[in-house]
Amino acid sequence: MSGVYARRIAVLAASAALTATGLLATAPAAQAAPPTPVSAATARTYLAALTVKAEGSSSGYSRDLFPHWITQSGSCNTRETVLKRDGSNVQQDSSCAAVSGSWYSEYDGATWTAASDLDIDHVVALAEAWRSGANSWTTSQRQAFANDLTRPQLIAVTDDVNQAKSDLDPAEWLPSRTAYRCTYARMWVHVKYHWKLSVDSAEKSALQSVLNGC
Repeated sequence: MSGVYARRIAVLAASAALTATGLLATAPAAQAAPPTPVSAATARTYLAALTVKAEGSSSGYSRDLFPHWITQSGSCNTRETVLKRDGSNVQQDSSCAAVSGSWYSEYDGATWTAASDLDIDHVVALAEAWRSGANSWTTSQRQAFANDLTRPQLIAVTDDVNQAKSDLDPAEWLPSRTAYRCTYARMWVHVKYHWKLSVDSAEKSALQSVLNGC
């Protein structure tokens, strides 16, 4: 009797595990986006709490000081992890490279089917972070920032758009797709607040303007 009971429990446990796995497998595909940023109301509160100061110097800055695209799991680095997360029906090869799929670029509204057309944007650019306080961080802190999958700091977008954005802040650049600007401002403030980075006055004004319209 105990053996039958044990087997029944094992079957139920296996069934529950399969159900959970199915839910986990479908949820990220449905999201196809970075972690949801804080609300506009919270972003306004966060923005008011940020230190306002003139932007620092780029002296001494190098992307190499922010080790990025580190291994996340198995053979998958941060770039491939974001491509998988932000795309639809993404298929990866044995080395975790995305070989097919579809990606919608939130910044400009373009859709791509080749991973080579996508860049992974650091919402708060590495150089911008450097000028806002990251110049005093340790290498491990900068690595964590450059590969932050927990905050809305990384997003797959059209490569040309990412390159045009460069290291500009919201006073100098906003997504051409106006429907995404509110989300972008919430993302920006969420990241800066978590990482205790400063804002300059023009940047703060631009963010306030966007957030007040959300």
